[in-house]
Amino acid sequence: MASSPLPAQGRRAFLFSVVAASLLAGCATGPSTRPGQEARVNRVAVLVPLSGPDAAVGRAIGNAARLAQFDSKSTAFEMTLFDTDQGGAAAAAQRAIAGGNDLILGPLRAEDVRTVTPVAQRTRVPVIAFSNDVSVAAPGTYVLGFTPTQAVERVVAQAAAAGAKRFAAIAPASTYGQRSVQALQVAAQRVGGQVTGIETYDRPENARAAARRLAARPYDAVLVADNGRVAALAAPSLRAGARILGTELWAGSELGGTARLRGAWYAAPTQGRWTQFVQRYRARYAGQTPPRIASLGYDAVLLSVRAARNWAPGRRFPLGAIDDAEGFDGVDGIFRFRSDNVAQRAFEVRQVTATGTAIVSPAPTKF
Repeated sequence: MASSPLPAQGRRAFLFSVVAASLLAGCATGPSTRPGQEARVNRVAVLVPLSGPDAAVGRAIGNAARLAQFDSKSTAFEMTLFDTDQGGAAAAAQRAIAGGNDLILGPLRAEDVRTVTPVAQRTRVPVIAFSNDVSVAAPGTYVLGFTPTQAVERVVAQAAAAGAKRFAAIAPASTYGQRSVQALQVAAQRVGGQVTGIETYDRPENARAAARRLAARPYDAVLVADNGRVAALAAPSLRAGARILGTELWAGSELGGTARLRGAWYAAPTQGRWTQFVQRYRARYAGQTPPRIASLGYDAVLLSVRAARNWAPGRRFPLGAIDDAEGFDGVDGIFRFRSDNVAQRAFEVRQVTATGTAIVSPAPTKF
């Protein structure tokens, strides 16, 4: 049975209460079947790679999705995982829709989202994808993943507030690297700064050489648009005295062992709830540690649980719940979908220390 809508001020609070209660509680009970429950129930499909090279990541996202349903105690829908590497993502979407699923969470890879979107559009089934590629957003298809643009904008603004005017970057010759560099150029202009040098590399081991090529360029801050391992490799070759900046890819990395990275700043989702989520995940799944991206599976299900309050069995998924301008609060902090169907997030800025990290600027708690 559908319930009445929450008032605006309670929309984020609903998800926050679910997250807080589930992550802090040591023993939540799972979904149960109610006597007299309607035979026709809402169904949600999770499309992830359960075989092939990305199987470990896909299984972790699926585990996190199940954990969210377990923690929320929701009986509003049944959830089924579909393997995108068995016959392809489009075929998985077709099986899901034929099975009565009216919401698709996933898939993970951008190329899979592109093949799933037309299948879902034909039957007006919304897709909340785990990709971070903004180019796959489309009518009915939402991008939940962490996009580099917002992280770069956040950390550049923080560096500019500290006095940086000249910015440089090293980035991989990939889509992620290209978008990071584009974001740097826009962000630098926005804060009245300038980009004085950009170097790219084709393989991680060549990041050090890219850093050396920047030696002749003047810069106050330099972006390393790659993961923590590459940042540690390149950092000693970057100009002394310049602030090193990073993106959300640094989150969860042990960076303090590299002396040149101490004092570096990076923007990422809030760390506190992630730590609690990891504890819950380990307790549920025999001590396994989830990859950072697994939180997307958890938050996507929490969003579905919130929407299910107004999702009558046998009816289409209520798109208005996804488009809620008030946004949602999950493991990774607050988020909402912009008009382009890309998740807007609130990042915190952290500083690398010898023993871990410290918060330089906390994430906003409301939009």
